[in-house]
Amino acid sequence: MKKVRVAELRSHQLGVTLVEVLVAVLITATGVLGAAALQLNSVKFNQAANTRSAAVFLASDMADRLRANRSLAIDGSYDLTMDATVPKGNAINIVDQREWLTELSLRLPSGDGSISRDDTVFTITVRWNEARLSGTREDGAGDLETFVFVTEL
Repeated sequence: MKKVRVAELRSHQLGVTLVEVLVAVLITATGVLGAAALQLNSVKFNQAANTRSAAVFLASDMADRLRANRSLAIDGSYDLTMDATVPKGNAINIVDQREWLTELSLRLPSGDGSISRDDTVFTITVRWNEARLSGTREDGAGDLETFVFVTEL
């Protein structure tokens, strides 16, 4: 029978524990980075959902303003184009437009809107830029989001 010395066994095991520790650290680091990436995406998607909710709310708000002043709306007093200047004046339709455009610019990144009509059917369009939310810094046309709300008065 061959006898193995304890010293010989130990010499074959040198460094194995260090390798096991390094593998465990690598696996743990990968898991932590994965969890951080999930959290980052969660925050990004939450912000995008919040922005879209604001767009829906603002379009609905303008639809309510149109219903409240139906005669002025049907006469065309509420018609707006994209990139329109903020109107000046104290008439109710001008105040409504000014407040709506101000809210669009405050709540949405590069927020803008338009209102068009075909007889009693109104199309309210809300547009904003999601470049900041998609991870790019440049304002590009490909990052524009649009929400269209159609209502009949």
